Amino acid sequence: MNALIIFLVAMVILVIGYVCYGGWLAKQWGVDPKRPTPAHELEDGVDYVPAPPYVVLGHHFSSIAGAGPINGPIQAAVFGWVPVLLWVLVGGIFFGAMHDFGALFASLRHKGQTLAVVVAENIDNTAKKLFCIFAYLTLLLVVAAFASIVANTFAVSASAAPATNLANEQTAMISVIFIGVAVVYGFVTRGRNIPGPVNIVSAIILIVIMVAIGYNLPLMGIAISLDYDTWMIILGVYILVASVAPVWILLQPRDYLSSYLLYGMIILAVIGIVGASIMGAATDLQIPAFTGFVASNAAFDASTGQQLVDEAGKTITNKAAASGFLFPALFITIACGAISGFHSLVASGTTSKQLDKETDAKPIAYGGMLLECVLAVLTLCAIGYAYKWNAVHPDQALKGATAIFGGGIAHMIDDIIPGSYSILNSLLVLTYSAFCLTSLDTATRLARFMFQEFWLEPGQTPKDIKEGWKKVMVNPYFATILTVVLGILLGMTGYAKIWGLFGAANQLLAGIGLLAVATWLGNAGKNNRMFLIPMAFMIVVTIASLAITVKNQIGMIAAGGADWGPYAQTILGILLIVLAVVLVIEGVQTLKNQKGKKVNA
Repeated sequence: MNALIIFLVAMVILVIGYVCYGGWLAKQWGVDPKRPTPAHELEDGVDYVPAPPYVVLGHHFSSIAGAGPINGPIQAAVFGWVPVLLWVLVGGIFFGAMHDFGALFASLRHKGQTLAVVVAENIDNTAKKLFCIFAYLTLLLVVAAFASIVANTFAVSASAAPATNLANEQTAMISVIFIGVAVVYGFVTRGRNIPGPVNIVSAIILIVIMVAIGYNLPLMGIAISLDYDTWMIILGVYILVASVAPVWILLQPRDYLSSYLLYGMIILAVIGIVGASIMGAATDLQIPAFTGFVASNAAFDASTGQQLVDEAGKTITNKAAASGFLFPALFITIACGAISGFHSLVASGTTSKQLDKETDAKPIAYGGMLLECVLAVLTLCAIGYAYKWNAVHPDQALKGATAIFGGGIAHMIDDIIPGSYSILNSLLVLTYSAFCLTSLDTATRLARFMFQEFWLEPGQTPKDIKEGWKKVMVNPYFATILTVVLGILLGMTGYAKIWGLFGAANQLLAGIGLLAVATWLGNAGKNNRMFLIPMAFMIVVTIASLAITVKNQIGMIAAGGADWGPYAQTILGILLIVLAVVLVIEGVQTLKNQKGKKVNA
């Protein structure tokens, strides 16, 4: 495997996909640069706040990236690099980018409201309620998992190595400084017509200063040394405040500034690949091209999946390996780097409320997804280098998603610039944590939207509910507090026991998102045929994955000695299958009955 050739070929294909397929979609759907966006029509200074495209891209990309484009390829590499690369490119261009673009555009034409409203207006209210339940439960898992990941990258422990604790203190310090500066930045730039180049340069300078200060303070003995549980509580308070605050105070400036960390990480990875390839260190990476359609165990331990036991009694932590078969495991494991249901919630929940022009939808949604594809390809190259490193240095083997990605890229650059490994690895781990932190409060805000939408009738807003118990349910503070409490408790008490369902649940959400947009386009008299194959494929994949999961969990229960995890996964898996079937039946019936009537066109 030649890392540079793979990267260059992938970039050419992604650029062609953006220009040709992305451009064709915009023409088919009738993107109108003169049509006012909801951010302008409904501007309220809280959720509806128009912003420059590079600011909105920062929010969108930071929110959707999460850990998915890194974790997914690492776990799916058990099948070889060829299947991973093919799914990232094909899935990204024809599935994921279209899914994100479609969800954002549908939301723009529905007053910036969520996909739940799109489902209600184009299928029926029952389907909307089912969608809200499903989306809310999925988002609770996201809150629990990402809070846990962030807390683990911040926490110090008596049992951990001093170097690990120092790295975590540095990450925590930088992140805290980051949040404080972001708030100040939001107030300073609010309402000011700052030229784009000035805004960009000042943001980069701030990033460099914050990272330098936060990195060095713990070395000087000034650090925030807290354990995991304490950080989980602090994160709960943080997302509670962050998810109800006006977007211009924290969400926009924080995500905008964070995006430069992400762009910087991508640039570092590209430098590493190009440099290591020129020096011959990344031209013969010995990662298998294809290992077969069945995986018996994991090539890499991502240390995030639920522990399962294979037929030989060996513990498996890789989700792709645990399912055994390339289909459906590959398409469930690689989500954010190809297609992810979470993206549709971000696009329709927060991004659509900030868009300045409809024409911004293509670069932000379609282009933002392809940026994730770039990150997934870079991760694949990092896997190849980590594979080579582990073979030569088994005593210093890179294990876990963070180590494989950060260590793989850092070792590449260290081959070019000797002695740079330590600081580069720290920066890459910091950025990985930033992915999760930005997604965390966005997911909390989105969960609040879903909870509120469940109690509303078509055409209603929370402001329309004047009295009764529903007024409490649609109250943003009540919905947020409930979400935070449930999410943090789940993160502290064992979300990993049901985490095995998340991949399938997330991809099922993607299939339903495709279905929702397709029904709206059909009702609006627009071309929706490009959605039909991706929609059908994702629904079949997720139902197959859920069926395998239920079968495996029943087997564990039958073997005896199972805790509550297998029981919960079995029950929830069956419920998700039933939910999928009901929504698909209703959606397909809607598609069959469409007469070209224009609705919200």
